[in-house]
Amino acid sequence: MNANLLRLAGMALSEVLNSDGPADAQLSAFFRNKRELGTKERAFVAESVYGVLRRLRMLTYYAGEEDARKLIVAWLVKFQGMSLRDLEACLNAQQKEWIQEIKSKPADGLSLAMQVDMPDWLWEKLVSQYGESEALAISRSMHLPATLDLRVNTVKASREDVIKKFESENTQFNKGAITPTPFSPIGLRLPQRMSINRHVLFTEGKIEVQDEGSQLLCFLVAPKRGEMVADFCAGAGGKSLGMGALMRNTGRLYAFDISEKRLHNLGQRLKRSGLSNLHAQVISSENDQKLKRLNEKFNRVLVDAPCSGLGTLRRNPDLKWRQQPLDISELSKKQKSILEKASKLVKSGGRLIYATCSLLSDENEEIASYFLSNHPEFRLIPANQILANQQINLDTGDFLRLFPHVHQTDGFFAAVFERMETKETA
Repeated sequence: MNANLLRLAGMALSEVLNSDGPADAQLSAFFRNKRELGTKERAFVAESVYGVLRRLRMLTYYAGEEDARKLIVAWLVKFQGMSLRDLEACLNAQQKEWIQEIKSKPADGLSLAMQVDMPDWLWEKLVSQYGESEALAISRSMHLPATLDLRVNTVKASREDVIKKFESENTQFNKGAITPTPFSPIGLRLPQRMSINRHVLFTEGKIEVQDEGSQLLCFLVAPKRGEMVADFCAGAGGKSLGMGALMRNTGRLYAFDISEKRLHNLGQRLKRSGLSNLHAQVISSENDQKLKRLNEKFNRVLVDAPCSGLGTLRRNPDLKWRQQPLDISELSKKQKSILEKASKLVKSGGRLIYATCSLLSDENEEIASYFLSNHPEFRLIPANQILANQQINLDTGDFLRLFPHVHQTDGFFAAVFERMETKETA
């Protein structure tokens, strides 16, 4: 630790706090402008910024203000266990006084929302939905960084082969450091985030970075060989690639998205993957006219809907400070509209899968219930039944519900609807 590192962390945090954009994008821009920084320096700055964002409410209380450098010092003292002696060499006289200030602040009598670093509105929603003890467990699990989960591209490799390759190297991937994911049969987990984008397994397309929860969603879609499948909100295409591999590179898989940039990123990943059954297509919105010719053509349609992202707070802690109740209300309307349009693509006997990475019933169960009440031609297929059919030992009931503190994944929700066959086609 030195004074320059502390200064850099404060600069990076200041840029993140004073921007309306996502923290990861701001931090990437900061590092692009500081190309002279080494790997360890970048790691310290990133860890410090994300550490503060996870505990921002408590740290602002300890610091007495939202001053970036002071927040970094408070994080090091209160949550990293550093003492004045540890930091003395890199602090000026004023910063040494900060430590005394920070340490003297009592933590008694603070609200639970403040103690678990949640905005009041979000804490109240979590308590209302899950009860206080579960809301505490969920909130505390979001203070920990996410593990690094990998999906093995089974078109090119097996999980066993990938493990052997990692363990044969005299590198950070030593024996026992990489383990199979507990639920996904094609997943691997590393206990901490490591850079793998230059590893030969990655460059050859044998592995992709993908949270285990996202992998399980691909299995919930359960695409079969030779089918027509649509990823309606594909983004950068992680789930599209996962489903393409499950289809064994057969059939036809469409990846729709409104962002040409995101689909361009999918194109780069597609080249590595070895898949030839995946076709990316930009659409203007869920109302794009070109979708009409595809009505009732698909066996499976996945709607990984735009959402609050509040299930990903381990990775994106800034979201809890950026989202507001009005945002959730607006997202709910958007989710209903997208699901409505996507349902038209599903053929008789086909399935529509609705998913979010949110923890809130407003975006999850309420959307599923609304859809079923307005679409008697669809019925709910229990998620646990679909996963059991694929020998995946995970039972969260009729819906897929995943939580960091229970499943060590991001927070996910999914519901599966099947369009009932008409008498003419039955």
